[in-house]
Amino acid sequence: MSAAVVVAGATGNLGARIVRALRARGADVVALTRAGTAPERLEPLRSLGATIAAVDLAHGSEVTRAASGASCVVSALNGLRDVIVELQTVLLDAAVRAGVPRLIPSDYSIDFTGLPPGRNRNLDLRRDFHGRLERRAISATTVFCGAFAELLTGPMPLLLFGPRRVLYWGDADQRMDFTTLDDTAAFTASAALDPSTPRFLRIAGDQLSARELAAVASEVTGERFRLLRAGGLRTLGAVIAVARAVAPGRGEFPAWQGMQYMRDMFDGRAKLAPLDNDRYPGLRWATARDVLAARPRA
Repeated sequence: MSAAVVVAGATGNLGARIVRALRARGADVVALTRAGTAPERLEPLRSLGATIAAVDLAHGSEVTRAASGASCVVSALNGLRDVIVELQTVLLDAAVRAGVPRLIPSDYSIDFTGLPPGRNRNLDLRRDFHGRLERRAISATTVFCGAFAELLTGPMPLLLFGPRRVLYWGDADQRMDFTTLDDTAAFTASAALDPSTPRFLRIAGDQLSARELAAVASEVTGERFRLLRAGGLRTLGAVIAVARAVAPGRGEFPAWQGMQYMRDMFDGRAKLAPLDNDRYPGLRWATARDVLAARPRA
């Protein structure tokens, strides 16, 4: 059996899926969990055959012991600066001390390498962590996946099912990238077991514009969805600035942070290309049509 893959954030929505995908590929998995995590949150990981390593993630020595001998550390941690920058740095340094050759950071986002800093808190935190990552003696691979496709039927204010509208800013024909959580996890698991990965990998289960999304939603639901232009990207930027001034949201995920992400999807500079979907044969990519078809009807 090959060396284990360590997964941080294993009890989270994406992390648990990565553990499942790794086990489906026959990998030994060490699931890093916080000491004191409720047993009912650990049982699904145990049922998959993962080894549970309960650690205090603020203490690097504990993480180093848990990661000793591993082939790769995969981070699925989620949060703000205290998690994405500071806690991930503890994980990074522990992996280096343990001699782990590779790390996959918790990016799973649009491609921020072509965007200027200072305009998107979510992406700036990941960019800040990359600055630390590049100074460490470890190979790293970022997986860019656009937005999670499940958000199309969730909190992302893009598909408005009540009034049957597709809300957009800027250009209705600007294509955007969407990938389901399961597909992101499956690809990440394959990348974790692949020692030859490059620094960046880009995947998208579907790429479609607001206009194309309206057509798909109309076909799937049998009801006509119309486009609703809320304004240009400068207008959206002004709305974000006002929302941030009113509710800074320093210790939470405020609405303006999601608005920043959607603005940068419509901007076009974060578009994923070229795609690495074909790197691992056998993966089936779910589309926006699949996600909408699986949405429970009212």
